[in-house]
Amino acid sequence: MEIDLFSNYPSNSSQVTLSVSYLPLDLNGADIKAISQALDNLPRQKIAAQPWPEFTYQPEVNFSIAHNLTWIFLKYYVTEEFVRIDNFKLNDPVYQDSCVEFFISFNAEAAYYNLEFNALGICRAGYGPNRENRQLLKPEQLRSIQTATTLTRLDDSSEQNFYWQLTLAIPIKIFDQHQISSLQGMQARANFYKCGDNVPQPHFLSWSKIVAPQPNFHLPAFFGNLVFE
Repeated sequence: MEIDLFSNYPSNSSQVTLSVSYLPLDLNGADIKAISQALDNLPRQKIAAQPWPEFTYQPEVNFSIAHNLTWIFLKYYVTEEFVRIDNFKLNDPVYQDSCVEFFISFNAEAAYYNLEFNALGICRAGYGPNRENRQLLKPEQLRSIQTATTLTRLDDSSEQNFYWQLTLAIPIKIFDQHQISSLQGMQARANFYKCGDNVPQPHFLSWSKIVAPQPNFHLPAFFGNLVFE
């Protein structure tokens, strides 16, 4: 989702807090499928806040998250009527497709990282304090993210025609504007999103609630809290 940052919006007075579980998985000894299965056993969080009621369509979206000190493990579970995948290169505008997103900031800073993925796992990512001053991460950085995706066509009688899952293993080295050696005990601010700007039924959902007059994910004032175990 690519719309301007805030400055005159109220801050979130009811910020949610999520504890990020520690999983003792070594990426040298466990592949992405093992990580995906481990995430299936963790509690799932809903991405269900619909701040802009004029966009009435609401897919079913959940995620689970964990870490192993130096990697963030994240899995999205999405059921929706349409799946659009028209962007295939790193840093393409994947928010136009069936897309899930993860924004995170460290040290209570205004600047934040945005990581956006379409249903194929193609990533667009950047860093900065607002939309106008974002610096896209380099393709070689994005290639360090491990991904696994599945897509299933459901019964045509259902209002939701497709079910897809996306598993991500994100190395902390990708957060190259910070010197992070371990996530253990760290606190961060973040939000998780589902969008599809150019799908037949555009939608804009968030995990932590947003108050804004139009669809806008670039609002760190409304990020929730993450606590890494």
